[in-house]
Order: sequence, then structure tokens, then C-alpha cells
Amino acid sequence: MEFWLQSSIHTLLALFALPRVGLPAIFLVSLISATLLPMGSEPAVFAYVQIVPSMFWPAVLVATAGNTIGGAISYAMGAGAEAAWHRWRARRAGAGAAASPDGIDPPPGPPASGQADRPSPGGRWHALISRWFHRFGPPALLLSWLPGIGDPLCAVAGWLRLPFWPCVLYMAAGKCLRYVILTAALMQAWPWVSTWF
Repeated sequence: MEFWLQSSIHTLLALFALPRVGLPAIFLVSLISATLLPMGSEPAVFAYVQIVPSMFWPAVLVATAGNTIGGAISYAMGAGAEAAWHRWRARRAGAGAAASPDGIDPPPGPPASGQADRPSPGGRWHALISRWFHRFGPPALLLSWLPGIGDPLCAVAGWLRLPFWPCVLYMAAGKCLRYVILTAALMQAWPWVSTWF
């Protein structure tokens, strides 16, 4: 069993080895890191460009494509969550005290006293975020590259049903700028930083 596990790990690492299979590995890492999973793709892009400097633009473009597709997946997740929430609300409102027609009992009623004034997904925060997003529209997704808030921004854009293709265009522009600036800055700083190690 231990041999099989060790062999599997070596096979997986060889499959995604940067010098040989660099661009597909960068695409996958960039796609996964743009969903709601916490992961960074910049180290993979920088490592590949450090190994093969002539591949700067292909690496940046492939990382941008993967990261943008990941952002579009987050957008779709937000749109799907919004649709599911509306279905749940309609079922809950229509069910009353009886079970819903599909045989699933509705969720429990309103919260206990004292908690009834907590904001719901249609409450104060929803109104504030909705107003902000509708004020800026798809250009707000130029910030989708920001760590920690970029991926949720894409999901919220889907929840609010902002136009899909303009959102994707602004996601791609922001993410491409991020890769160009960070990778170029790291390439310039690396000779100086590497002397510390």
C-alpha cells in the first residue's frame, strides 16, 4: 500500500512538472485558484517563467485564461445560488404549514424572538452590495484579482445577474494585468532576493 501511494504521488508530480508540462499545469492551477478554493497561482507562473523566460507571454495568457474561466465558474455558482434561494423562498411562502408538493418539508419558520431582525439575504447587506455593484457594474470585476475578495466578487456578480460577457471581459483584464505586473516585478527582483537564500 505504501509503495502504491508513493508511486502515485511521484506520477502526479511528474505529470505536472513545470519544465515538461508547464502550460497545462499553469492553466489548472490558475483555474482552481480562481474558484472559491484558497490557492495562489502566481508562484506557478513565476516558477515557469523563471525556468523558461522566453515563455513569459504564453504563461501569462494561459494563466489569465484559466483564472478567468475559474472566475466564470464562480459567477455561475453565484447565479445558481441566487436561483436556488428564490426557489426555496417561493416554496417556503407557498407551503405555509403544509409540506411542499415535492414531499420535502419546508425549512423551519422564523427565528426565535430577538433574532427576527437579523438581516436575511434580501436585507440590509444585500441592498448595500447590490447598490454598489449596480453603480459600478461589470467594471467592478477589474478587482476580481484581489486576494480574499476577488473570488467572492465574481460569485456576487452572478448572484446579482450582472451581464455575463462584460463581467468576463473585466475579469480577464484585471487578472491579466495582475499576472503581467507581479511576474515582471518578481523577475526583476529575483536576482536581488535570491542572494538572501
